[in-house]
Amino acid sequence: MAGGAALVNGSGVPRGGRTGLVVALALGLIALTAAILLMMGRTPICTCGTVELWHGTVKDSGNSQHLTDWYTPSHVIHGFLFYCGAWMIGVLRRKALPFGIALLLAIGLEAAWEIAENTDTIINRYRATTIALDYYGDSVINSVSDIIAMIAGFTLARLWPVWLTLLVALVMEAFVGFWIRDNLILNIIMLIHPIDAINQWQGSQ
Repeated sequence: MAGGAALVNGSGVPRGGRTGLVVALALGLIALTAAILLMMGRTPICTCGTVELWHGTVKDSGNSQHLTDWYTPSHVIHGFLFYCGAWMIGVLRRKALPFGIALLLAIGLEAAWEIAENTDTIINRYRATTIALDYYGDSVINSVSDIIAMIAGFTLARLWPVWLTLLVALVMEAFVGFWIRDNLILNIIMLIHPIDAINQWQGSQ
């Protein structure tokens, strides 16, 4: 995907002005997402009163409350997948998507998921079908960090060759899956169609 012609920088606007506009719109989307989450009753930071750069305990109330955790790699992979989707759209329409537009669409999708993920329906689904028994939703700072992780993944997918992007995604999925018995693929499976064998395996650690 990197180096291909499915995403371009766009035209018609000076590069500096175009970049500034994309950055402003991206920040606006992130700020709007944070505002919506606050209106939904999400806490700005962990109720413990601290902000940790890394929180490595999955089965406690601090999970998904700090800047990064074991689920941060999943959001980086979101960025890989969104870039792939934008690349495929460019191929199908035989006209490359401007990179800035593709990035803003990706941020919009990630923001929509962060909002949906913090509704009572999804929170209860997580608690009923995954290992996240102590999950009560994300803090706002964690959701914002997840969006930034997606942006990092999206940008890296643009810069890296396809084989490196795939390799890094597989390594992250394998390592996180081994270490906490959960990852993006397992999370999707257990949300959509829970499997008892996976549930038992995850709960036995």
